[in-house]
Formats: sequence, C-alpha cells, structure tokens
Amino acid sequence: MNKESNVGSLVLIVDDEYIGRETLQSVLEGEGYQLEMAESGFQAIEKAKQLLPDVILLDVMMPGMTGFEVCQRIRSDPQIAEIPIIILTALDDRESLLNALKAGADDFISKPFDRYELRARLLGITRLNRYQKLLQERAKLREANAQLLNAYEATIEGLSHALDLRDRETEGHSRRVTEVTVKLAQALDVSEGEITHIRRGALLHDVGKIGIPDSILHKPDTLTEEEWITMRKHPQFAYNMLAPIEYLRQALAIPYNHHEKWDGTGYPRGLKGEEIPMSARLFAIADVWDALTSNRPYRDAWTAEQALAYIREQSGKHFDPQVVELFFQVIEST
Repeated sequence: MNKESNVGSLVLIVDDEYIGRETLQSVLEGEGYQLEMAESGFQAIEKAKQLLPDVILLDVMMPGMTGFEVCQRIRSDPQIAEIPIIILTALDDRESLLNALKAGADDFISKPFDRYELRARLLGITRLNRYQKLLQERAKLREANAQLLNAYEATIEGLSHALDLRDRETEGHSRRVTEVTVKLAQALDVSEGEITHIRRGALLHDVGKIGIPDSILHKPDTLTEEEWITMRKHPQFAYNMLAPIEYLRQALAIPYNHHEKWDGTGYPRGLKGEEIPMSARLFAIADVWDALTSNRPYRDAWTAEQALAYIREQSGKHFDPQVVELFFQVIEST
C-alpha cells in the first residue's frame, strides 16, 4: 500500500466501545493517517465540526444515537455534510446496508472486518476526497485569478481615463483608438492572447505623459524645440514605468513605439520598417485617425475624406503600407 498517499489524512474513529476503537487504531497505525477518537454520536458531531476530518469511520450500535442517526445529522449540516463516512456494523444484512445508504454513508463494512479490505476501502475514500478537494481548490484559484485579472483590467481602464482627463483635449481618445486598434488586429487574425496585450498597451499608450510637466502638456501655443525634446521623452518614460511590471511587459510595444515611423524618422529610437512591432504599427494609424477626426482647441476636426487622404499620402512614410491597406479595408467594412 502507498502510505505516502495517506499522509495528512485525518480519520475520525467513532465507537462507544474501547476495544472497537483500539482495534481500528491498531489496524490503521503505521499507515500514515492522523487518528482521532469519539466515544459517542454527540461527540462525533462535535469533533467533526471542530476537526473537519477527511473521513469518518462510524460504528452503528451506540447508545443515545445510532450510527445511522449520526450520519443523517452530519449530512444535514452544511458545515460537515461533505465529509465521507464509512459505516462499520455487525449487522450483516441487506436492510442494514440500505439504511446506511439512506442515511448518507459512502461505504459499508461488516464486522468482523478484514483489515486489508478496510485499509483498501479507506484508501480509496481518502484518495477520492483529496482529489475532490484539489478540484475545489483549483476552482477557487481560477475564480480568484479571474477576479484579480478583472481588477487589473479595471485599474488599467481607470488609469487610461485619468490620463485622458489630465490632457483634457483628448477625453475618450484612449478608448476610441483602442477599439480601432483591436479591430485591425482581429482583421489580421492576431490571437486572442496577443489582442489582450494590444488592448492593454493601447489603453496605456500615453502613460508616459505622467512625466511631462503641465506647462508643456497644456501649452496652447506651438512648443519650442526644447519643449519638444521633453515631450518626445514620454515613450521612454512609459517604458521605464511599465517594464518592471511583469503583468504589463508584453503590452509595452505600443506605449514605447507608437511614435516610431515606417521611414525611420520617428522617436524615441528611430526604428524603421519591420523593426517597429506590428502592434505599434497598427496603433499608429488608429492614433492619427482619431486625432485628425476629433476637435481640438487649435483646429476643427477633419472630415473622414480629408483624414483618409492624409493616411493614404503617409503610406510608406509614417505608416506601414500593408497596414494602410488593412486600415482602409476595416474602415470600409464598418
């Protein structure tokens, strides 16, 4: 018998007779179980609530409360109802077996029992109970992980909204560009897992602007060259902020690279062509499209025709030509 599989399993032995408890203890000692004793049905229920054993070995013929009654009481108590019960009895007849099953027992062993049979049946019950507990724990972990992920997503969306509010001119911008970028990624048959990272990166694309002074971010006039140097640091600020966060590391491509250009004239690293991550190339078009078709204090929104003409003109310059064609396909289908 594999004793290792028993380690940690708590068995509650219930018998009003000392010799009965001692016999079971002698059979199970050395098998790796933790053993607890109860001398009556009432004590068994109290100990079951207190200890939550892995299995109960329950004698039937006891004064005050029979094993059948104890079994029924346990099954009616939500706190302990799921504990496996093996009933042990000298009543070797069909009616006793049916009464045990009706009371909620998981198994039935007649006295005098064979010690090897008892050990085998107990091992089967404890293995099954342990497996069920493992499934329950895994379900709890999955639920906790889902709740944690939902909290992360809500935090990202909240931060994205806060960034839009800080910029004032771009409220709703992050949500809109995220929707367009995700549509482009789906049209490109990007996997759902990767789309999750793209969505997070799109929502956080301007997180680096937290490091830009308000005097520059909110300046109504044209920025000076020195101020532009500061403004162009926000992708690097985003990288510095997000790279240490393992959960967001795969979403970095957009915040770090969304101002790179196909012809290599972008920033912060001057990447060119396919050196630019695909998610950043998709986002770049969505970002410019939303900026051109939205009102700004310094200009009115462009018409869709004007914005589309500009994007077409920037194919091979600002934008990946293949992504431009994909963008036009998506726009025409919506």
